[in-house]
Amino acid sequence: MPDLPNKANAPDWDKWQPDIEATLVFIHQGSRVLLIEKLRGIGEGKINGPGGKIDPGETPLECAVREVQEELHIDTLDPVKRGELWFSMSDLPDIHCHVYTATEFTGTPTATDEAIPYWCEIADIPFERMWEDDSYWLPQALKGETFDARFTFEDEKILTDDVIFGEESANRWRDRA
Repeated sequence: MPDLPNKANAPDWDKWQPDIEATLVFIHQGSRVLLIEKLRGIGEGKINGPGGKIDPGETPLECAVREVQEELHIDTLDPVKRGELWFSMSDLPDIHCHVYTATEFTGTPTATDEAIPYWCEIADIPFERMWEDDSYWLPQALKGETFDARFTFEDEKILTDDVIFGEESANRWRDRA
């Protein structure tokens, strides 16, 4: 994990409200993870997992399954919630994101107008092409750890962070629900 910036100047997360509720999904099998090159929207041109905005009346899990189907034309069979991301952004809407991992799916990952899928060795994840925060939590999530991570961004650079793993992170989700 990289050295984390300090927590000074972080928002009051207990009062913070996101502009967007969203999901991300990382499908992995053995030593590989299915990533996408994002073709439009927030993060266009970056590498990430499939995901997107939660529709009104939709649960985070329903959104995660729908977004994988829409972006890759596959159906994920065993999504498990691994964490929550909280992003206070200077130049984009603030985002609260539910992160899932999965190992089983049906269909063939297919490029769409939203994403180009590709398999990558977990050891070779191209963090330099991803959002800066991904290297803080994605390796642990792919190992099955739960997390809660809060970041303040100025443009695309992290200014502040608050990252926890394990039981404490799941307790923080429940406390906010």
